[in-house]
Amino acid sequence: MSSNIKVLQVIPKLGYGGAETGCYDIAHYLSENNCKSFIVTSGGDLTKYVNKEKVTLIRLPVHSKNPLLIFINTIILIGIILFYNISIVHARSRAPAWSCLFATKLTRRKFVTTFHGTYNFSGKLKKFYNSVMVRSDLIIAGSNFIFSHIKDNYSEFLGLKKKFLVIFRGINVDYFDPSTKLDSDEIQLLKKWEINKEKKIILMPGRLTSWKGQQLLIEAINLVKIELGYEAFHVVILGSDQGRDLYKKKLIRLTEQYRLTNQIKFVDHCKDMALAYKVSDIVISPSIEPEAFGRVAVEAQSMEKLIIASNIGGSNETIVNEKTGFLFEAGDPIALSKMIIKTITMDEMSIQLIGKEGRKNVIKKFNVEKMCFSTYSEYKRLLN
Repeated sequence: MSSNIKVLQVIPKLGYGGAETGCYDIAHYLSENNCKSFIVTSGGDLTKYVNKEKVTLIRLPVHSKNPLLIFINTIILIGIILFYNISIVHARSRAPAWSCLFATKLTRRKFVTTFHGTYNFSGKLKKFYNSVMVRSDLIIAGSNFIFSHIKDNYSEFLGLKKKFLVIFRGINVDYFDPSTKLDSDEIQLLKKWEINKEKKIILMPGRLTSWKGQQLLIEAINLVKIELGYEAFHVVILGSDQGRDLYKKKLIRLTEQYRLTNQIKFVDHCKDMALAYKVSDIVISPSIEPEAFGRVAVEAQSMEKLIIASNIGGSNETIVNEKTGFLFEAGDPIALSKMIIKTITMDEMSIQLIGKEGRKNVIKKFNVEKMCFSTYSEYKRLLN
């Protein structure tokens, strides 16, 4: 049976986000399990790492929300489905999902969607646009939080014949493994960041956007400095502004206003995220809106690092509070500052114990192998 499965995944861009890496991982997992694997995307940095001998990569402007392009993509997808005799089409975003919906209806193929976020809406039109993600034969939620969100907001689209389940996103625990990083690489990265390791390092990874909580973190760091009376650690805010120049300028001004320019560094990009975690002592994910999954929290645990995260969304599911990491009241800079002070003053034995428990937690629940196997199993059930 497995050799007859041909899966076409459709994603706007193949970058380094959670949805994109999940698509990449499953594409290669399928090829290793004697299935034909295809990806349709408009491009992205991750495309250069796709093994073209195992995965067929097709470029289409599926990132566009233009109705005309969605229609044209539908026609082209129909051709691809028929030419390659695709069994399952798996859409990972709303705009391409509309093309996939029409294409699978016309070709009578199985349609799968993964709900990667909350896809907020303020009116009926936006809700209708979002609803394409629950119009498939199999709806996958990336966390229990997303599962509940779909049930609460899209119940009218969930018929009895639809299969709807949770498959937790996973990370590559072999890549995010502290034992694989060399001391020389750590020294080189710290030199690049212009940081001396005489103080602890706090890392906040994530694109620069207001809901990720960079401003909240800066406010909390200011409170910590006032409480302690000195600069106790370095802070690295790691992420691209992706064109949000005004937001980045606002963060820089706030840093200057609090006189934290010597303590806080803004870094646009790091090619080796596992190394970025390795050189850090504490990782913070201070989102003020719920994370669908919270990949930072999982990656930090896999790297045996102390993680502090907001107590909303996916972080509630990926962190065992005070055992594998720490949760704080979302949106509260005072609560975050207190948690930072607590963690920077912890003894080394307690830090190591939390790190070990964190990695165990990720290997058990959020391993990419588990995610891929579960998805592959559901593909087979869908065809059977």
